[in-house]
Amino acid sequence: MLKRYRLQGAGGLISRKRGPKCTLLVYIDDATSRLMHLQFVQSESTFAYFNATQRYLEEHGKPIAFYTDKHAVFRVNKAAWLHGDGMTQFGRALKALTIEIICANSSQAKGRVERANKTLQDRLVKELRLAGICTMEAGNAFLPTFMADYNARFAKAPFNDKDLHRPMTPRDRLDEAFTWRAERTLSQSLTLQYDNILFMIEPSEFAQAAIGQRVEVVDFPDGWLEVRYKGPSMPYRTFDKLRRVTETAVLENKRLGGLLALIRQSQ
Repeated sequence: MLKRYRLQGAGGLISRKRGPKCTLLVYIDDATSRLMHLQFVQSESTFAYFNATQRYLEEHGKPIAFYTDKHAVFRVNKAAWLHGDGMTQFGRALKALTIEIICANSSQAKGRVERANKTLQDRLVKELRLAGICTMEAGNAFLPTFMADYNARFAKAPFNDKDLHRPMTPRDRLDEAFTWRAERTLSQSLTLQYDNILFMIEPSEFAQAAIGQRVEVVDFPDGWLEVRYKGPSMPYRTFDKLRRVTETAVLENKRLGGLLALIRQSQ
């Protein structure tokens, strides 16, 4: 039996009049309508889903598949972006963890989670109001209590009690999987650009071997960045924005004097 867990974001459930607007991420058992995980986030971003899904996996283990809508976090929706492996960052992370993504083709196919969202829009909003909750942090602290009551009222008994979640193993490195990754070509000057940041790789024999090759920028949810070549990370210096790079800063490195022309072009 394919055990599927539906994953979707519900619209803002904390009123703007009572607190900052936020979105509820909903994880629900497709077979029983049981709420598995709820989490308020600022928006339906890739990093928000990274964080919520990591918490889900740490609590329940790995499902065989997540059944989702066609939000851009889950599926490449623009033809111009269909390059490389054709996967989104979230899809790549789940593939590394051997979890499948199945995108629903219609609202009818998303039936259970759509019905759950309607119930949440009504019942959860009222519960939040009665509890005087008006912040995302307080809302998240309240959700476990709400889930227990919701599941007691609405969850159905499964036809098969076997839990098909797979246990996490030391090989399932969640902190490594749930990262944003991008490839760049390392220049002759040992530099690359990512997210409007100029990286200057520290000179070494290993770095020299990477010149002209594709290197990987690994962007962690906490803001930590690594530049890797064939696995190992390479030490680097950064400038927050290219326009902040001055001739003096370039000359301090000495190894990168030839980069000055690039800096001037970017200003």
